[in-house]
Amino acid sequence: MARHGLAHGTHAHPAWAHHPQAHETNTGIDNRKLGIWLFIASESIFFAGLLVGYLVLRGGHQPGVGPRDLFNIELTTVSTFVLLMSSLAMVLAVNAAQRNAGRLARRWVLVTALMGLTFLGFQAYEFTHFYHAGLSLSSSVFGTAFYTLTGFHGAHVAVGVIWLLTLLYHGRGPGLTADKADDVEVAGLYWHFVDIVWIVLFTVVYLLEFVQ
Repeated sequence: MARHGLAHGTHAHPAWAHHPQAHETNTGIDNRKLGIWLFIASESIFFAGLLVGYLVLRGGHQPGVGPRDLFNIELTTVSTFVLLMSSLAMVLAVNAAQRNAGRLARRWVLVTALMGLTFLGFQAYEFTHFYHAGLSLSSSVFGTAFYTLTGFHGAHVAVGVIWLLTLLYHGRGPGLTADKADDVEVAGLYWHFVDIVWIVLFTVVYLLEFVQ
């Protein structure tokens, strides 16, 4: 009976459920971290392609309103600063989760999500202003390139915010404690990627217009 009970217990709780390296690949890297790095690599290539396309189209003569007629560099600088600070908040969230300060980690994730929503609010305002000024997705080649590039990035920010809100939901109660630290870190890798992409876009799409 004892042997039968032991065998039954083994089947009820598979060995991988207790193995500390259950989520690791043969290289010792967590599957989730490897997956997010592969995703980041593929998305980086896609963003690079969009950016090259934007630069090619921007170089030609475009009828109608252009970047210099529309861009409010001060406003976009503020939104960029907000997004950069959200990366700092995410670093603090990961650090708190790793120290098992679950409630503090949850608060920092909330701050990150709110900053992401603020950035999206700035972008929505900007898009609305540009549209009323005569720049739409179909008004010119520049409009198509601009909205595709920045809109695609905005969609990634929105996905990141949803991801963070999901973390908040799963971290209710004791918060995002050490057992969820890897989940917070993976979300943080994605969020930092989104921020880095925006720094590149802000520099190329916005700043270069005012240094030429």
